[in-house]
Amino acid sequence: MKRRSFLKALFAVLGTASVSSFAYPLIRYLAPPGSSDMDKKVVLVKADIPVGGSKIILFNDKPVIVINRPGRGFIALSKVCTHLGCLVEYEKDKNRLICPCHAGTYDLEGNVLSGPPPRPLPKVTLKVEGEQLIIG
Repeated sequence: MKRRSFLKALFAVLGTASVSSFAYPLIRYLAPPGSSDMDKKVVLVKADIPVGGSKIILFNDKPVIVINRPGRGFIALSKVCTHLGCLVEYEKDKNRLICPCHAGTYDLEGNVLSGPPPRPLPKVTLKVEGEQLIIG
């Protein structure tokens, strides 16, 4: 191989690698994530969550808390605080959710009671079918 041909091939490979290193992140940023991994339903057994109890699950790779509210039934809420993204904790004895980072508090409907959170906790779709809870 002649020196000129070798340099052309080398620059072609380096140019392709450079363009790819910029194009791939740009395409990943602009293209929406595939729906194959998202929106998978999670099925729980009702008996696993007693009245007043809760269970933490991952739904679409995000933490969700499922609470069996006394007298009101089940609800599924995002566990991510709407203020700065800390994970809220369920205080069973006080019937509320509290963010340990800045003491934001939510009721068991996800509404803000006090503190800096600007919005309620997002609700996640939950259906009760027989003895099962279907989240998603």
